[in-house]
Amino acid sequence: MSTDETGSDVTDLSRYARQVQYAPLGEEGQRQIGRSTALVCGCGALGSVSANWLARAGVGTLRLVDRDFLELNNLQRQVVYDEQDVRDGLPKAIAAANRLRAVNSTIEIDPRVIDVNYQTIEGLLDGADVIVDGTDNFETRFLLNDASAKHSIPWIYGGCLGGEGQTMTIVPGETGCLRCLMRDTPPPGTTPTCDTAGILGPVIGVIASFQASEAIKILSGHLADVSRTLNLFQMWDNRLRQIQLDSLLESANCPTCHAREYPWLTGERGSHHAVLCGRNAVQLSFLETTPTTLDSLEKKLRDVGEVSRNPFLLRLSVEGYEITVFLDGRAVIAGTDDPAEAKTIYARYIGN
Repeated sequence: MSTDETGSDVTDLSRYARQVQYAPLGEEGQRQIGRSTALVCGCGALGSVSANWLARAGVGTLRLVDRDFLELNNLQRQVVYDEQDVRDGLPKAIAAANRLRAVNSTIEIDPRVIDVNYQTIEGLLDGADVIVDGTDNFETRFLLNDASAKHSIPWIYGGCLGGEGQTMTIVPGETGCLRCLMRDTPPPGTTPTCDTAGILGPVIGVIASFQASEAIKILSGHLADVSRTLNLFQMWDNRLRQIQLDSLLESANCPTCHAREYPWLTGERGSHHAVLCGRNAVQLSFLETTPTTLDSLEKKLRDVGEVSRNPFLLRLSVEGYEITVFLDGRAVIAGTDDPAEAKTIYARYIGN
């Protein structure tokens, strides 16, 4: 945003006229948005829709972070991309930045093609006023939760599966956090993923639009107006539930909120990887040793690809990859030597 000699911003607000006319926001709210920075972690379905709204709303700096590249099946729900982006083989963060610069050339868009992990997250937080969750796994969400709590940066959780979606706004010191609601990540293989259960495109738009609206409230200085509920949308069944969390959060004795423990941020929790020399494969291991139930995993994956198993491991062959999951939770992803790509494939089919 440009300024004059006095340091006051001189941005022409005419392009945001309809937003400025909205009484709760007004001109000052719009100027605060223009001075702010939003970090969008993940530029897939949720992240691409949220980023689109935030760019159009005039967020001063929009930092877009994603480790993945585009595939044709993304276009059903990831709205800022097109077939040419897929043909070009562009990383999502770059393709999103290209499109959103054409939408709003007056803001700064900062794309980062990087894996969000405990070694990179704090460098991505520089100047951020809000974090928008566009991720696809609970491990990264718990990392965002730790980072949010430690640095007192609000974040907006969102998740979708099938025809359902949910979102929750977290303001450190004022609301509970993700760990108040869920003490730990689900064990690997116990939750469905978009690739195993499918997803209805419009539910993405609903959840991401809710996230973007919450981000606009935060960035414009209206923290008192953010949602204090867990919001559950069931699009196919035409249902909306809002669950009040105050009593639950007050009694949670949360290790993050109360004890100020950040195990995902320090690397004590979460996945670790090793490139297997000469095998075009990456091993993902976990400090937690939650046993994997191969029976339930086999049932979940049998219609996804070719599955084989013995008493010690399960192997899934799909889209040129071979994913081997062991009883102790370790996984080897063959078909790539890129740890970020291996994490994407693991999250896509195994989950978590």
